[in-house]
This record gives sequence, structure tokens and C-alpha cells, in this order.
Amino acid sequence: MDRLTVEVLQTELDAPCTCLISSSSRTEDFSSTSSDLGLLPRSRGTLKFSLLYCRERCELLLTGLEAWGLPSRECTESAVRVRLLRHIPSHIPGLQCMVQEWKSRVVKNCCRPAFGDHFVFSLQDAEVEKSTLKLEVQRFDKYSRNAVLGEVRVTLSELKASQSLVLCKELQKTTKDVVGEVLVSLKCLPISQRIEVGLLKAKTTSPRSTAENNVYARIDVSCRRHREKHQKSRPRAHTPLIIFNETFLFHMPEPPAWDCTVLVSIYEVDSDSRHLIGQATLGKRRASEAADHWGLMIKSIQQPVAKWHPLLI
Repeated sequence: MDRLTVEVLQTELDAPCTCLISSSSRTEDFSSTSSDLGLLPRSRGTLKFSLLYCRERCELLLTGLEAWGLPSRECTESAVRVRLLRHIPSHIPGLQCMVQEWKSRVVKNCCRPAFGDHFVFSLQDAEVEKSTLKLEVQRFDKYSRNAVLGEVRVTLSELKASQSLVLCKELQKTTKDVVGEVLVSLKCLPISQRIEVGLLKAKTTSPRSTAENNVYARIDVSCRRHREKHQKSRPRAHTPLIIFNETFLFHMPEPPAWDCTVLVSIYEVDSDSRHLIGQATLGKRRASEAADHWGLMIKSIQQPVAKWHPLLI
């Protein structure tokens, strides 16, 4: 987007606007409970930003990103990851499509970081009602490890065309979004102390998917504090239905230490970078469907058991 257009949109943002200050009802409920216990709720911080939807240009402008009240720590760096999600009608509950993703600049050693970025999203008028903006505040330590402090979600149906909306929202606990599903088989081989992970198929919802880009899967298996060396699939063309049909063998400790976790991560690779499409986690201590699959594997010795699992991001 050129500098002139940004300046025009920024001028519109400087006009009188609607300001909403909101907090989650979950926080209010927790506050009342904490009062009974003589405790104070722990705040994750607050995020302020401005939104403007220009119907004539079919563009959504996000600006004025600023955070305060973040948990205090030693010298750290913070940034905001922004994702535009669109709901997709499907048999998969809550299926979303990640339309665009951006990341703000990193602000160092600041208690009230102002990120100063402009983000412009292409968004047709008919898509506004189905779209949600998700903003995650991330913190980095001196070892470049990042942690998500919390998130803010905005249903874009709240927006009015050509009217700036300034929001101040409390950060909530971050949640994952379903962006597809993957068909995985598991086979228990107790005599050789191995587990066979079969990567069969994957369905994705990315609007950027194109056969010109490749995708691959990375399989990580860990048991308690022991992690096996990860394995990767062969590259495949990025189509809505990706056929892998590959199996991977991992060494596992003796029973009853089959309390392991399998992480399937699917990445898309273009000419100069890669990005995560989604992940599925299987294991005894995971969500009910993943735990059920693990239990069936243990009962079906030396027989593969295949099930679909949601891809989350």
C-alpha cells in the first residue's frame, strides 16, 4: 500500500471516532470468586488499537497498537501477531480460514510498548460479517524464546463502514483455532519398543494454497522428558486435500511408559520462507478424541488405527 493511501486513511482515523472499553465477562466472574477467597485477579494487560473499514477500497486498516499493564519482568521484548480469520461452514465445528497474518515490530525494554505499525487487510464487504481479527501479544526473553501473554478478538461485524473504532480490551487467555484436519494412523509395536506414526492425508483451508507452493509435515514424538529426533515427510503440492501416505518409526521406552505425545506440524514453503499451517497433538493426556485414539492403539497391538484430528493454529 502506498504512503499517500496510508496518510489518507490516517487522516480519517484522526476524525471523531467511537471508543469502546471492554473486558471479558469471564474476568468479572473470576473477580467475584477471587473476592470471596480474598484474592485479586491477575491481569494479563490491556491492548489498545484502532480499526477502520473502507468500503470503497475494500480494506481494513489497523493502527495505533499500544499495550500496558503487561506482567512485569526483567529486560524483555514484546510484539503483536495479527491474524485475520474467516468462518467456513463445515462439518468440523468452528472451522476457520486464516486469510492474512502480520507481525508488528519488536519493542525492547518498555512497560507500555507502542508498536507504531499500520496493517492493511484486503477484505470484501460480503466477508466482513464472517471475519474475526485476532491479536496476540507476545514476549521474548534474552534467549529468543517467545511466550503468548494473551489475546484479543474482534468480530468485524461490529465495524461500521468509514467510521473509526478505537478499542481498549483486556488480554484474555489465548485459544487455538481449527484450520483443517489431518488423518493419522498409530501402531503399537511393544516387542521392538517402537511406535509407528502414519501420516495419510490432510485437509487445509488456506486461501493462499497453490500447487506452486510445497508443504511438508514434521513429526515430533516425546515421552516424559525424552524427545526422539523429529522426522519430516517428503514435500507435496499444496492442494486442499494433501495425500502423504508415509509412515515414521520412533523408538519408545518399555510399557507402562507409553505415556507419550505425538505432534504433527504441517508447514507451507515458498521461495524464501515457511509458515505453519496447523498442528495436531495426539497422546494419552490430550483432548478426549486424541486420548481415545491413543487408547485404541494400545489395545490394537501391531494393527494400525487411523483417525482424523483437527489442525490447530
